[in-house]
Amino acid sequence: MRGLAVSLLGLWLVPLVALAQQPADYNTITSVNVSGGTVEISGSKKPDFNSFTMTDPPRLVIDVSGAVFKDVPEELPVGNGTVTGIRTQAYGTESSSIARILIGYEREVETDIQTSGNKLVVKVLGSGGGAVVAQVTPSEGQGTSAQGATAANTQAGSNAQDAARAAASDREAQEKAVKAAADAARAEREAQEKAAAEATARAKADADAEKKRQEEAQAAAKRQDEERRASEQAAAAEKKRQDEEAQAATKRAEDERRATAQAAADQKRQQEADAKTAAEEKRAAAQAAAEERQAAAKTAAEQKRAAAQTAAEAKRLKDEERQAAAQARREEQQSAREAAADQRRQRAAEARERREQAVAARESRARPSQGSAAAESRESGGGAVSSRRKTMTQIGFQQQPDSSRVFVRTNEPVRYTVGTSGNQVVLELENTRVVESNNTLPLDTHFFPSAVSRVEAFSGAGQTVRVVIQLKQGVRYETRQEGGLITLDFPRPGR
Repeated sequence: MRGLAVSLLGLWLVPLVALAQQPADYNTITSVNVSGGTVEISGSKKPDFNSFTMTDPPRLVIDVSGAVFKDVPEELPVGNGTVTGIRTQAYGTESSSIARILIGYEREVETDIQTSGNKLVVKVLGSGGGAVVAQVTPSEGQGTSAQGATAANTQAGSNAQDAARAAASDREAQEKAVKAAADAARAEREAQEKAAAEATARAKADADAEKKRQEEAQAAAKRQDEERRASEQAAAAEKKRQDEEAQAATKRAEDERRATAQAAADQKRQQEADAKTAAEEKRAAAQAAAEERQAAAKTAAEQKRAAAQTAAEAKRLKDEERQAAAQARREEQQSAREAAADQRRQRAAEARERREQAVAARESRARPSQGSAAAESRESGGGAVSSRRKTMTQIGFQQQPDSSRVFVRTNEPVRYTVGTSGNQVVLELENTRVVESNNTLPLDTHFFPSAVSRVEAFSGAGQTVRVVIQLKQGVRYETRQEGGLITLDFPRPGR
Protein backbone atom coordinates (compact mmCIF):
# COMPACT_ATOMS: atom_id res chain seq x y z
CA MET A 1 0.00 0.00 0.00
CA ARG A 2 2.89 2.38 0.76
CA GLY A 3 4.37 1.86 -2.74
CA LEU A 4 0.94 2.39 -4.32
CA ALA A 5 0.52 5.70 -2.50
CA VAL A 6 3.94 6.92 -3.67
CA SER A 7 3.23 5.95 -7.27
CA LEU A 8 -0.20 7.58 -7.21
CA LEU A 9 1.36 10.75 -5.79
CA GLY A 10 3.91 10.76 -8.66
CA LEU A 11 1.24 10.31 -11.30
CA TRP A 12 -0.66 13.34 -10.00
CA LEU A 13 2.35 15.49 -10.94
CA VAL A 14 1.31 15.10 -14.64
CA PRO A 15 -0.46 18.29 -15.78
CA LEU A 16 -4.19 17.86 -15.88
CA VAL A 17 -6.36 19.69 -18.39
CA ALA A 18 -10.05 19.86 -17.59
CA LEU A 19 -12.15 19.22 -20.65
CA ALA A 20 -14.83 21.90 -20.75
CA GLN A 21 -16.55 20.20 -23.62
CA GLN A 22 -16.64 16.57 -24.77
CA PRO A 23 -16.86 16.23 -28.54
CA ALA A 24 -19.24 13.64 -29.83
CA ASP A 25 -16.44 11.48 -31.29
CA TYR A 26 -14.62 10.97 -27.95
CA ASN A 27 -14.67 7.58 -26.22
CA THR A 28 -16.58 8.34 -23.01
CA ILE A 29 -15.61 5.97 -20.16
CA THR A 30 -18.60 5.62 -17.82
CA SER A 31 -17.58 2.82 -15.39
CA VAL A 32 -14.66 0.77 -14.01
CA ASN A 33 -15.73 -2.52 -12.38
CA VAL A 34 -13.50 -4.89 -10.33
CA SER A 35 -14.26 -8.58 -9.85
CA GLY A 36 -11.44 -10.45 -8.11
CA GLY A 37 -8.38 -10.09 -10.31
CA THR A 38 -10.46 -8.88 -13.32
CA VAL A 39 -10.95 -5.17 -14.08
CA GLU A 40 -13.59 -4.21 -16.69
CA ILE A 41 -13.48 -0.70 -18.25
CA SER A 42 -16.64 0.31 -20.18
CA GLY A 43 -16.74 3.13 -22.78
CA SER A 44 -18.91 4.49 -25.61
CA LYS A 45 -16.76 3.03 -28.41
CA LYS A 46 -14.05 0.46 -29.02
CA PRO A 47 -10.95 1.56 -27.03
CA ASP A 48 -7.62 2.58 -28.59
CA PHE A 49 -5.06 2.10 -25.80
CA ASN A 50 -1.43 1.67 -24.72
CA SER A 51 -0.25 -0.04 -21.52
CA PHE A 52 2.93 -0.44 -19.46
CA THR A 53 3.84 -1.83 -16.07
CA MET A 54 5.63 -0.31 -13.09
CA THR A 55 7.28 -1.94 -10.06
CA ASP A 56 7.81 -1.18 -6.39
CA PRO A 57 4.90 -1.43 -5.86
CA PRO A 58 3.52 -3.51 -8.75
CA ARG A 59 1.02 -1.64 -10.91
CA LEU A 60 -0.36 -1.53 -14.45
CA VAL A 61 -0.96 1.77 -16.32
CA ILE A 62 -3.49 1.88 -19.23
CA ASP A 63 -3.76 5.04 -21.42
CA VAL A 64 -6.91 5.16 -23.60
CA SER A 65 -6.43 7.61 -26.50
CA GLY A 66 -9.19 10.06 -27.47
CA ALA A 67 -11.13 9.27 -24.28
CA VAL A 68 -12.62 11.15 -21.32
CA PHE A 69 -14.22 10.06 -18.02
CA LYS A 70 -17.84 10.61 -17.10
CA ASP A 71 -19.14 9.91 -13.55
CA VAL A 72 -16.01 7.86 -12.70
CA PRO A 73 -14.29 8.66 -9.30
CA GLU A 74 -10.62 9.59 -9.22
CA GLU A 75 -9.79 6.93 -6.57
CA LEU A 76 -11.30 3.54 -5.78
CA PRO A 77 -9.75 1.49 -2.92
CA VAL A 78 -10.25 -2.27 -3.40
CA GLY A 79 -7.93 -4.49 -1.24
CA ASN A 80 -9.36 -7.88 -2.29
CA GLY A 81 -6.05 -9.73 -2.00
CA THR A 82 -5.14 -9.16 -5.66
CA VAL A 83 -6.02 -5.54 -6.56
CA THR A 84 -5.05 -2.93 -3.97
CA GLY A 85 -6.81 0.03 -5.59
CA ILE A 86 -7.54 2.02 -8.77
CA ARG A 87 -6.78 5.65 -9.65
CA THR A 88 -8.14 7.53 -12.77
CA GLN A 89 -7.05 10.79 -14.35
CA ALA A 90 -7.57 12.64 -17.67
CA TYR A 91 -4.98 14.85 -19.33
CA GLY A 92 -4.07 16.23 -22.73
CA THR A 93 -5.75 18.80 -24.96
CA GLU A 94 -9.17 18.77 -26.61
CA SER A 95 -7.63 17.43 -29.83
CA SER A 96 -5.64 14.64 -28.06
CA SER A 97 -7.21 13.77 -24.72
CA ILE A 98 -6.03 10.65 -22.85
CA ALA A 99 -7.84 8.79 -20.06
CA ARG A 100 -5.39 6.99 -17.72
CA ILE A 101 -6.39 4.06 -15.46
CA LEU A 102 -3.77 2.92 -12.88
CA ILE A 103 -4.37 -0.52 -11.30
CA GLY A 104 -2.33 -1.41 -8.18
CA TYR A 105 -1.63 -5.07 -7.28
CA GLU A 106 -0.59 -6.77 -4.05
CA ARG A 107 2.28 -8.58 -5.81
CA GLU A 108 3.96 -8.98 -9.19
CA VAL A 109 1.38 -10.52 -11.53
CA GLU A 110 1.05 -11.35 -15.23
CA THR A 111 -1.96 -9.72 -16.90
CA ASP A 112 -3.93 -10.30 -20.08
CA ILE A 113 -5.64 -7.27 -21.72
CA GLN A 114 -8.43 -7.86 -24.25
CA THR A 115 -11.19 -5.79 -25.87
CA SER A 116 -14.81 -6.94 -26.02
CA GLY A 117 -16.92 -4.51 -28.02
CA ASN A 118 -16.72 -1.17 -26.19
CA LYS A 119 -15.15 -2.79 -23.10
CA LEU A 120 -11.52 -3.28 -22.06
CA VAL A 121 -11.04 -6.38 -19.85
CA VAL A 122 -7.85 -6.79 -17.73
CA LYS A 123 -7.39 -10.27 -16.24
CA VAL A 124 -4.72 -11.60 -13.85
CA LEU A 125 -3.32 -14.87 -15.17
CA GLY A 126 -2.87 -17.73 -12.72
CA SER A 127 -4.36 -17.69 -9.19
CA GLY A 128 -5.84 -14.36 -8.23
CA GLY A 129 -9.59 -14.32 -7.98
CA GLY A 130 -11.99 -13.06 -5.37
CA ALA A 131 -15.46 -11.70 -4.81
CA VAL A 132 -16.73 -8.46 -6.37
CA VAL A 133 -15.52 -5.72 -4.07
CA ALA A 134 -16.21 -2.49 -6.05
CA GLN A 135 -18.24 -1.13 -8.97
CA VAL A 136 -17.51 2.41 -10.19
CA THR A 137 -20.91 4.04 -10.84
CA PRO A 138 -20.96 7.14 -8.63
CA SER A 139 -23.72 9.16 -10.32
CA GLU A 140 -26.79 10.05 -8.35
CA GLY A 141 -29.07 7.83 -10.38
CA GLN A 142 -26.65 4.93 -9.99
CA GLY A 143 -25.99 5.47 -6.26
CA THR A 144 -29.22 3.77 -5.28
CA SER A 145 -28.27 0.81 -7.43
CA ALA A 146 -24.84 0.62 -5.72
CA GLN A 147 -26.45 0.73 -2.29
CA GLY A 148 -28.78 -2.08 -3.32
CA ALA A 149 -25.78 -4.13 -4.43
CA THR A 150 -24.09 -3.45 -1.06
CA ALA A 151 -27.21 -4.51 0.82
CA ALA A 152 -27.29 -7.70 -1.22
CA ASN A 153 -23.69 -8.48 -0.24
CA THR A 154 -23.34 -7.07 3.31
CA GLN A 155 -20.15 -8.88 4.12
CA ALA A 156 -18.37 -7.66 0.97
CA GLY A 157 -19.46 -4.04 1.70
CA SER A 158 -18.02 -4.17 5.23
CA ASN A 159 -14.71 -5.40 3.93
CA ALA A 160 -14.61 -2.54 1.39
CA GLN A 161 -15.27 0.10 4.04
CA ASP A 162 -12.57 -1.33 6.33
CA ALA A 163 -10.16 -1.38 3.43
CA ALA A 164 -10.97 2.28 2.60
CA ARG A 165 -10.32 3.38 6.17
CA ALA A 166 -7.08 1.43 6.28
CA ALA A 167 -6.04 2.98 2.98
CA ALA A 168 -6.71 6.50 4.32
CA SER A 169 -4.67 5.83 7.46
CA ASP A 170 -1.92 4.27 5.41
CA ARG A 171 -1.94 7.28 3.06
CA GLU A 172 -1.29 9.67 5.98
CA ALA A 173 1.61 7.54 7.11
CA GLN A 174 2.93 7.47 3.58
CA GLU A 175 2.83 11.26 3.30
CA LYS A 176 4.96 11.54 6.44
CA ALA A 177 7.33 8.94 5.05
CA VAL A 178 7.56 10.91 1.81
CA LYS A 179 8.54 14.04 3.69
CA ALA A 180 11.21 12.18 5.70
CA ALA A 181 12.47 10.61 2.50
CA ALA A 182 12.73 14.05 0.91
CA ASP A 183 14.88 15.32 3.83
CA ALA A 184 17.09 12.27 3.58
CA ALA A 185 17.35 12.75 -0.15
CA ARG A 186 18.59 16.32 0.30
CA ALA A 187 21.32 15.18 2.73
CA GLU A 188 22.25 12.37 0.41
CA ARG A 189 22.41 14.77 -2.54
CA GLU A 190 24.84 17.05 -0.71
CA ALA A 191 27.06 14.09 0.08
CA GLN A 192 26.88 12.99 -3.50
CA GLU A 193 27.88 16.43 -4.78
CA LYS A 194 30.95 16.36 -2.56
CA ALA A 195 31.84 12.88 -3.72
CA ALA A 196 31.25 13.94 -7.32
CA ALA A 197 33.87 16.72 -7.00
CA GLU A 198 36.45 14.18 -5.82
CA ALA A 199 35.59 11.73 -8.63
CA THR A 200 35.79 14.26 -11.50
CA ALA A 201 39.21 13.11 -12.68
CA ARG A 202 38.21 9.48 -12.63
CA ALA A 203 34.94 10.36 -14.39
CA LYS A 204 36.78 12.15 -17.18
CA ALA A 205 38.96 9.13 -17.90
CA ASP A 206 35.94 6.92 -17.72
CA ALA A 207 34.07 9.37 -20.02
CA ASP A 208 36.88 9.25 -22.61
CA ALA A 209 36.88 5.48 -22.52
CA GLU A 210 33.11 5.45 -22.72
CA LYS A 211 33.19 7.88 -25.63
CA LYS A 212 35.59 5.60 -27.50
CA ARG A 213 33.38 2.63 -26.77
CA GLN A 214 30.35 4.60 -27.92
CA GLU A 215 32.10 5.57 -31.15
CA GLU A 216 32.98 1.95 -31.77
CA ALA A 217 29.42 0.97 -30.91
CA GLN A 218 28.09 3.66 -33.28
CA ALA A 219 30.35 2.39 -36.08
CA ALA A 220 29.16 -1.15 -35.44
CA ALA A 221 25.57 0.07 -35.31
CA LYS A 222 26.11 1.96 -38.55
CA ARG A 223 27.47 -1.19 -40.22
CA GLN A 224 24.56 -3.17 -38.87
CA ASP A 225 22.14 -0.46 -40.10
CA GLU A 226 23.70 -0.53 -43.55
CA GLU A 227 23.51 -4.30 -43.63
CA ARG A 228 19.91 -4.12 -42.46
CA ARG A 229 19.03 -1.56 -45.15
CA ALA A 230 20.78 -3.69 -47.80
CA SER A 231 18.83 -6.70 -46.57
CA GLU A 232 15.60 -4.72 -46.59
CA GLN A 233 16.30 -3.45 -50.11
CA ALA A 234 17.04 -6.98 -51.32
CA ALA A 235 13.86 -8.21 -49.65
CA ALA A 236 11.90 -5.32 -51.21
CA ALA A 237 13.37 -6.07 -54.65
CA GLU A 238 12.50 -9.76 -54.25
CA LYS A 239 9.00 -8.88 -53.11
CA LYS A 240 8.62 -6.49 -56.06
CA ARG A 241 9.79 -9.21 -58.45
CA GLN A 242 7.35 -11.68 -56.93
CA ASP A 243 4.54 -9.11 -57.13
CA GLU A 244 5.35 -8.39 -60.76
CA GLU A 245 5.39 -12.11 -61.59
CA ALA A 246 2.07 -12.53 -59.79
CA GLN A 247 0.61 -9.56 -61.68
CA ALA A 248 1.93 -10.94 -64.98
CA ALA A 249 0.39 -14.34 -64.24
CA THR A 250 -2.87 -12.67 -63.30
CA LYS A 251 -2.79 -10.59 -66.48
CA ARG A 252 -2.10 -13.67 -68.63
CA ALA A 253 -5.00 -15.50 -67.01
CA GLU A 254 -7.24 -12.44 -67.53
CA ASP A 255 -6.13 -12.15 -71.18
CA GLU A 256 -6.87 -15.83 -71.76
CA ARG A 257 -10.27 -15.42 -70.15
CA ARG A 258 -11.01 -12.36 -72.30
CA ALA A 259 -9.81 -14.17 -75.44
CA THR A 260 -12.10 -17.12 -74.67
CA ALA A 261 -15.03 -14.81 -74.01
CA GLN A 262 -14.25 -12.82 -77.18
CA ALA A 263 -14.12 -16.00 -79.29
CA ALA A 264 -17.49 -17.11 -77.90
CA ALA A 265 -18.93 -13.67 -78.54
CA ASP A 266 -17.55 -13.61 -82.11
CA GLN A 267 -19.05 -17.03 -82.81
CA LYS A 268 -22.39 -15.86 -81.47
CA ARG A 269 -22.25 -12.67 -83.56
CA GLN A 270 -21.38 -14.72 -86.68
CA GLN A 271 -24.38 -16.95 -86.09
CA GLU A 272 -26.59 -13.90 -85.61
CA ALA A 273 -25.12 -12.34 -88.77
CA ASP A 274 -25.84 -15.50 -90.80
CA ALA A 275 -29.40 -15.54 -89.53
CA LYS A 276 -29.74 -11.83 -90.28
CA THR A 277 -28.33 -12.31 -93.82
CA ALA A 278 -30.89 -15.04 -94.55
CA ALA A 279 -33.69 -12.83 -93.25
CA GLU A 280 -32.42 -9.86 -95.29
CA GLU A 281 -32.23 -11.96 -98.46
CA LYS A 282 -35.80 -13.05 -97.90
CA ARG A 283 -36.89 -9.46 -97.30
CA ALA A 284 -34.93 -8.31 -100.38
CA ALA A 285 -36.69 -10.84 -102.60
CA ALA A 286 -40.08 -9.74 -101.30
CA GLN A 287 -39.10 -6.08 -101.66
CA ALA A 288 -37.86 -6.63 -105.24
CA ALA A 289 -41.20 -8.18 -106.21
CA ALA A 290 -43.05 -5.31 -104.58
CA GLU A 291 -40.79 -2.73 -106.26
CA GLU A 292 -41.34 -4.39 -109.64
CA ARG A 293 -45.09 -4.10 -109.18
CA GLN A 294 -44.72 -0.48 -108.06
CA ALA A 295 -42.46 0.28 -111.05
CA ALA A 296 -45.04 -1.08 -113.48
CA ALA A 297 -47.77 0.99 -111.86
CA LYS A 298 -45.51 4.04 -111.76
CA THR A 299 -44.61 3.66 -115.47
CA ALA A 300 -48.26 3.59 -116.42
CA ALA A 301 -48.97 6.65 -114.26
CA GLU A 302 -45.98 8.52 -115.71
CA GLN A 303 -47.09 7.76 -119.25
CA LYS A 304 -50.50 9.12 -118.42
CA ARG A 305 -49.00 12.24 -116.83
CA ALA A 306 -46.66 12.70 -119.80
CA ALA A 307 -49.57 12.68 -122.20
CA ALA A 308 -51.40 15.23 -120.08
CA GLN A 309 -48.24 17.39 -119.78
CA THR A 310 -47.71 17.25 -123.56
CA ALA A 311 -51.19 18.52 -124.13
CA ALA A 312 -50.77 21.22 -121.50
CA GLU A 313 -47.38 22.23 -122.95
CA ALA A 314 -48.85 22.55 -126.44
CA LYS A 315 -51.60 24.74 -125.06
CA ARG A 316 -49.06 26.83 -123.09
CA LEU A 317 -46.91 27.33 -126.20
CA LYS A 318 -49.89 28.55 -128.17
CA ASP A 319 -50.77 30.98 -125.37
CA GLU A 320 -47.15 32.22 -125.22
CA GLU A 321 -47.09 32.71 -128.99
CA ARG A 322 -50.22 34.82 -128.80
CA GLN A 323 -48.78 36.80 -125.88
CA ALA A 324 -45.47 37.27 -127.73
CA ALA A 325 -47.24 38.57 -130.81
CA ALA A 326 -49.24 41.00 -128.68
CA GLN A 327 -46.07 42.08 -126.85
CA ALA A 328 -44.26 42.59 -130.14
CA ARG A 329 -47.06 44.80 -131.38
CA ARG A 330 -47.00 46.80 -128.17
CA GLU A 331 -43.22 47.18 -128.35
CA GLU A 332 -43.36 48.32 -131.97
CA GLN A 333 -45.95 50.90 -131.06
CA GLN A 334 -43.88 51.99 -128.06
CA SER A 335 -40.74 52.14 -130.22
CA ALA A 336 -42.54 54.29 -132.75
CA ARG A 337 -43.67 56.65 -130.02
CA GLU A 338 -40.18 56.74 -128.52
CA ALA A 339 -38.63 57.34 -131.94
CA ALA A 340 -40.95 60.30 -132.52
CA ALA A 341 -40.13 61.62 -129.07
CA ASP A 342 -36.38 61.16 -129.73
CA GLN A 343 -36.64 63.05 -132.98
CA ARG A 344 -38.40 65.90 -131.23
CA ARG A 345 -35.80 65.94 -128.45
CA GLN A 346 -32.97 65.75 -130.98
CA ARG A 347 -34.37 68.66 -132.99
CA ALA A 348 -34.81 70.67 -129.79
CA ALA A 349 -31.24 69.80 -128.70
CA GLU A 350 -29.84 70.80 -132.08
CA ALA A 351 -31.73 74.09 -131.95
CA ARG A 352 -30.43 74.66 -128.37
CA GLU A 353 -26.87 73.96 -129.48
CA ARG A 354 -27.17 76.37 -132.40
CA ARG A 355 -28.45 79.04 -130.06
CA GLU A 356 -25.67 78.42 -127.58
CA GLN A 357 -23.06 78.51 -130.34
CA ALA A 358 -24.48 81.80 -131.63
CA VAL A 359 -24.45 83.29 -128.10
CA ALA A 360 -20.88 82.07 -127.56
CA ALA A 361 -19.81 83.61 -130.88
CA ARG A 362 -21.33 86.94 -129.97
CA GLU A 363 -19.71 86.89 -126.52
CA SER A 364 -16.36 85.96 -128.05
CA ARG A 365 -16.56 88.93 -130.44
CA ALA A 366 -17.66 91.23 -127.65
CA ARG A 367 -14.79 90.21 -125.21
CA PRO A 368 -11.77 89.14 -127.29
CA SER A 369 -9.25 89.96 -124.48
CA GLN A 370 -10.57 87.36 -122.00
CA GLY A 371 -9.06 84.35 -123.79
CA SER A 372 -10.63 80.97 -124.45
CA ALA A 373 -13.41 79.56 -122.30
CA ALA A 374 -12.57 77.20 -119.40
CA ALA A 375 -12.72 73.47 -120.04
CA GLU A 376 -16.02 71.89 -119.08
CA SER A 377 -16.14 69.19 -116.41
CA ARG A 378 -18.39 67.01 -118.56
CA GLU A 379 -17.84 65.23 -121.85
CA SER A 380 -20.50 63.92 -124.20
CA GLY A 381 -20.35 61.23 -126.78
CA GLY A 382 -22.43 59.33 -129.28
CA GLY A 383 -23.15 60.27 -132.85
CA ALA A 384 -26.32 59.41 -134.63
CA VAL A 385 -28.20 56.82 -132.61
CA SER A 386 -31.65 55.33 -132.91
CA SER A 387 -34.52 56.41 -130.75
CA ARG A 388 -35.13 52.88 -129.49
CA ARG A 389 -34.65 52.10 -125.83
CA LYS A 390 -31.16 50.66 -125.31
CA THR A 391 -30.12 47.87 -122.95
CA MET A 392 -26.86 47.72 -120.98
CA THR A 393 -25.75 44.10 -121.39
CA GLN A 394 -22.36 44.09 -119.58
CA ILE A 395 -20.14 46.11 -117.27
CA GLY A 396 -16.55 45.13 -116.44
CA PHE A 397 -12.99 45.97 -115.38
CA GLN A 398 -9.71 45.05 -117.15
CA GLN A 399 -6.02 45.53 -116.35
CA GLN A 400 -4.11 46.86 -119.37
CA PRO A 401 -0.28 46.97 -119.66
CA ASP A 402 -0.13 50.68 -118.73
CA SER A 403 -3.66 51.43 -117.55
CA SER A 404 -6.87 50.11 -116.05
CA ARG A 405 -10.02 49.97 -118.21
CA VAL A 406 -13.67 50.21 -117.22
CA PHE A 407 -15.97 49.13 -120.07
CA VAL A 408 -19.74 49.20 -120.62
CA ARG A 409 -21.42 47.20 -123.40
CA THR A 410 -24.90 47.97 -124.83
CA ASN A 411 -27.00 46.23 -127.45
CA GLU A 412 -26.43 49.17 -129.86
CA PRO A 413 -24.72 52.58 -129.84
CA VAL A 414 -26.02 54.93 -127.16
CA ARG A 415 -25.73 58.65 -126.41
CA TYR A 416 -23.80 59.27 -123.14
CA THR A 417 -22.20 61.94 -120.96
CA VAL A 418 -19.16 61.74 -118.65
CA GLY A 419 -18.68 64.00 -115.64
CA THR A 420 -16.07 64.37 -112.87
CA SER A 421 -16.74 65.28 -109.27
CA GLY A 422 -13.76 65.04 -106.89
CA ASN A 423 -12.53 61.43 -107.00
CA GLN A 424 -15.65 60.21 -108.81
CA VAL A 425 -16.24 59.76 -112.55
CA VAL A 426 -19.91 59.39 -113.55
CA LEU A 427 -20.86 57.86 -116.94
CA GLU A 428 -24.54 58.45 -117.75
CA LEU A 429 -26.21 56.45 -120.55
CA GLU A 430 -29.30 58.13 -122.02
CA ASN A 431 -32.48 56.22 -122.95
CA THR A 432 -30.97 52.99 -121.50
CA ARG A 433 -32.09 50.35 -119.06
CA VAL A 434 -30.53 47.49 -117.05
CA VAL A 435 -32.33 44.17 -117.47
CA GLU A 436 -30.08 41.71 -115.62
CA SER A 437 -29.65 42.33 -111.88
CA ASN A 438 -26.06 40.98 -111.97
CA ASN A 439 -25.04 44.13 -113.89
CA THR A 440 -26.00 46.28 -110.88
CA LEU A 441 -23.67 44.44 -108.47
CA PRO A 442 -20.66 46.60 -107.44
CA LEU A 443 -17.14 45.72 -108.67
CA ASP A 444 -14.57 46.04 -105.84
CA THR A 445 -11.15 46.75 -107.46
CA HIS A 446 -9.29 48.43 -104.61
CA PHE A 447 -6.82 45.51 -104.28
CA PHE A 448 -5.55 46.00 -107.90
CA PRO A 449 -2.59 48.33 -108.66
CA SER A 450 -5.04 50.72 -110.27
CA ALA A 451 -6.46 54.19 -109.76
CA VAL A 452 -9.95 52.64 -109.82
CA SER A 453 -11.29 51.56 -106.42
CA ARG A 454 -14.95 50.65 -107.16
CA VAL A 455 -17.39 50.50 -110.10
CA GLU A 456 -21.17 50.37 -109.68
CA ALA A 457 -24.12 50.78 -112.10
CA PHE A 458 -27.73 51.57 -111.25
CA SER A 459 -30.85 52.95 -112.93
CA GLY A 460 -31.03 56.74 -112.84
CA ALA A 461 -33.84 59.24 -113.33
CA GLY A 462 -35.49 59.76 -116.71
CA GLN A 463 -34.76 56.34 -118.26
CA THR A 464 -30.99 56.60 -117.80
CA VAL A 465 -28.28 54.33 -116.41
CA ARG A 466 -25.58 55.86 -114.19
CA VAL A 467 -22.17 54.18 -113.89
CA VAL A 468 -20.24 55.61 -110.89
CA ILE A 469 -16.45 55.01 -110.90
CA GLN A 470 -14.77 55.71 -107.55
CA LEU A 471 -11.06 56.62 -107.83
CA LYS A 472 -8.30 56.26 -105.26
CA GLN A 473 -6.96 59.63 -106.47
CA GLY A 474 -7.84 62.09 -109.21
CA VAL A 475 -6.17 61.17 -112.57
CA ARG A 476 -6.66 61.92 -116.26
CA TYR A 477 -8.66 59.43 -118.28
CA GLU A 478 -9.68 58.77 -121.93
CA THR A 479 -13.17 57.84 -123.13
CA ARG A 480 -13.97 56.03 -126.40
CA GLN A 481 -17.06 54.51 -128.02
CA GLU A 482 -16.93 51.84 -130.71
CA GLY A 483 -20.37 50.59 -131.66
CA GLY A 484 -22.08 49.36 -128.51
CA LEU A 485 -18.83 49.45 -126.44
CA ILE A 486 -17.83 52.43 -124.27
CA THR A 487 -14.35 52.32 -122.61
CA LEU A 488 -12.72 54.57 -119.98
CA ASP A 489 -8.92 54.13 -119.60
CA PHE A 490 -7.22 55.33 -116.39
CA PRO A 491 -3.40 55.49 -116.14
CA ARG A 492 -1.90 53.56 -113.25
CA PRO A 493 -0.76 55.58 -110.23
CA GLY A 494 2.77 56.91 -110.56
CA ARG A 495 2.72 56.96 -114.42
